[in-house]
Amino acid sequence: MDEKYEVRLLTADPGHFHAALVQKTMYPQVSPDVYVYAPEGPDCRKHLERIASYNKRPVNPTAWNEIVYTGPGFFEKMLQEKKGNVVVLSGNNGKKAEYIDRCIKAGLNVLADKPMIISKDDFPTLVNDFRAAGEKGILLYDIMTERYEITTILQKLLSQEPSVFGWLETGSADDPAVTKISVHHFSKMVSGVPLQRPAWYFDVKQQGEGIVDVTTHLVDLVQWECFPDKMLDTSDVLLNSARRWPTPISPGQFRKVTGLDSFPAFLKDWISDSILNVYSNGEMVYRLNGVWAKVSVTWNFEPAAGGGDTHFSVMRGTGCSLVIKQGPEEKFVPMLYIKNIKGDRTSFLSRLGNVLKSLPYDSLEIEKLGNGDYRISVPSRYRVSHEEHFGQVTAKFLEYLKNGELPQWEVNAMITKYFTTTSALRLALSGPGEGKAGNASK
Repeated sequence: MDEKYEVRLLTADPGHFHAALVQKTMYPQVSPDVYVYAPEGPDCRKHLERIASYNKRPVNPTAWNEIVYTGPGFFEKMLQEKKGNVVVLSGNNGKKAEYIDRCIKAGLNVLADKPMIISKDDFPTLVNDFRAAGEKGILLYDIMTERYEITTILQKLLSQEPSVFGWLETGSADDPAVTKISVHHFSKMVSGVPLQRPAWYFDVKQQGEGIVDVTTHLVDLVQWECFPDKMLDTSDVLLNSARRWPTPISPGQFRKVTGLDSFPAFLKDWISDSILNVYSNGEMVYRLNGVWAKVSVTWNFEPAAGGGDTHFSVMRGTGCSLVIKQGPEEKFVPMLYIKNIKGDRTSFLSRLGNVLKSLPYDSLEIEKLGNGDYRISVPSRYRVSHEEHFGQVTAKFLEYLKNGELPQWEVNAMITKYFTTTSALRLALSGPGEGKAGNASK
């Protein structure tokens, strides 16, 4: 390995566009030579096209040199050659548990897109992989981009201020103290071009159901915001309920987003009356360290004109509620609101103003709204796009890599998170009337 660089990336079987977003920016300690090991096919070609577009862009072009192997036994070859020391995994989630396990056994660091696992059956192996990684002095880390969104950061910081937020309420199963809801879309724009998804993305045996996929982000945020100083454990989790439901996809919609004229045979169990039913939606209600939370994810085919993915988040405190909304009223830009203020408002606003001035973000302002609520005005320079968050997560991973270890709270948080999501799926599948979909996902 070139001693000039501390890190050389290995990209394994990149089937999801997140693999390319890790390389949307360059890092001083990372070699521009990236070794790609993948089966020949559209997934790999599209990954390389995305990297090439970053290299050719007129503003801040990257200079990646992709060295590609697409022959037989690509994964074994990657493990044998060890041309790098960090494996980036972002693709078919049905293979990810095996890929992670084999990389850790080979002594390679892993930066994995979420979810690391999509089945409760793989949870014991993942726990063992974290233990083995610690013993070997290597890192296993997942890409939690939502921690870097500015309104989420501010929601967390304000929730830690008793003079404003008070204390986090405990709530109940019927009225959780913390709620996080996100809406996503199969058809969308990525890096300025329409996203083409692989057909396997619509197979929950390969991509994972929604309740173990995108909810990974939401469960992570509940943990990260509510209990930043606690070493969480699976014993802190008590699931109350979980459910899942499908998004119908027509042949025309499938063709638009995959480029394929028909549904592949591996999707046959999910097709009814020529409509593909994708179990990409899920919701769970659970108690974490005594606090009741609800997380929910919904997938539509495409957003309304001018729309996009949305995020809704509530944290209820004894002093006020901190609410993030990202709907049409906000022009699909996340906004942080202060609601349900308790006590004298003049005193509250004075305390809030003092807290905002103490934060490591200048020019934050309080806007009074007509309904008596308040909104935090955030300067545009703090508005970083979802695609750019991947560079921020990677930079944090590289920082941990330089230190030689992950903080133990990060490891505990990942174990607790995947215990929560996979347990929720198992609970949802135990409900009545799930049919083939329920059996196929176990």
